Amino acid sequence: MLAKATRGEELKKVAILQSNYIPWKGYFDLISAVDEFILYDDMQYTRRDWRNRNQIKTPQGVQWLTIPVQVKGKYHQKIFETEIDGTEWAANHWKALSQNYGRAPYFDEISAWLEPLYRSSRFTHISQLNRCFIEAICNYLEINTVISSSSDYALIDGKTERLAHLCAQAGGTEYISGPAARDYVEEAIFSDQGIMLTWFDYKGYPEYPQLWGEFSHGVSILDLLFNCGKNSPKYMRYVP
Repeated sequence: MLAKATRGEELKKVAILQSNYIPWKGYFDLISAVDEFILYDDMQYTRRDWRNRNQIKTPQGVQWLTIPVQVKGKYHQKIFETEIDGTEWAANHWKALSQNYGRAPYFDEISAWLEPLYRSSRFTHISQLNRCFIEAICNYLEINTVISSSSDYALIDGKTERLAHLCAQAGGTEYISGPAARDYVEEAIFSDQGIMLTWFDYKGYPEYPQLWGEFSHGVSILDLLFNCGKNSPKYMRYVP
């Protein structure tokens, strides 16, 4: 189990990851496991990825909720530059959530703060929307990790070099990385800056009471919240 630095210690754990739309529970475990979580939205936007979509459970199986974004002719735009295309998606997404989770035990409790986010029309860019939803979910789960943006810091070239430099600027002494980055992250670059590199482990999640058939771990965390409410941390690994 990773331990967060306590007040008075010089140790600081940092994670850096692109923003996702209503991410799965592992995303929030990673946030909770560190002292600062940097949203890495200076990266190039990739289509058919988690930036603008996620999955929920329905009686017919897993269903995608996708936010339409403007991508035509914008092959090299960054995540923070990516604009949302229209507003109809919000009502459609909330309708889907209401229809499929309306009978969940904590639907009313979660919808009290979640529905207003969908009713708002102030979001113009996917990064802006993702951060708002992420912070609202963290607030409900009482995750107090500092959330910042890569644009708050100076950026340099090189995949691993940039990550290490961001971590160093944030005062990080340990970088917690998702396992998918093993293919390209060079540990020596972190070592050269005196930063420990630790690989996050998403294994070992227990099942929780879930609607609609066979259990699925990979759906949006909203599934867990609607079904378990304030008991959700019992089915997570790093949320206190």
